[in-house]
Amino acid sequence: MVKIRLRRMGAKKTPFYRIVVADSRSPRDGRFIEEIGTYNPLTDPAEIKIDGERAKQWIKNGAQPTDTVRSLLKKAEIL
Repeated sequence: MVKIRLRRMGAKKTPFYRIVVADSRSPRDGRFIEEIGTYNPLTDPAEIKIDGERAKQWIKNGAQPTDTVRSLLKKAEIL
């Protein structure tokens, strides 16, 4: 199954996330299929950049967003 989920980047205690499309069996920071956006929770307000067309296309093809990514997509007004 293909999932749209967060991939953690950044140093210790300074998280930065990339929103990626990955196989559900691969590890959190492991292999992925495509990067479709970024999320920086440390800025005020949190910075969310997502390629809406690619996200919609992946969801249409059957990719399941995680709960966190689903809330980010709603905040970015993609879902």
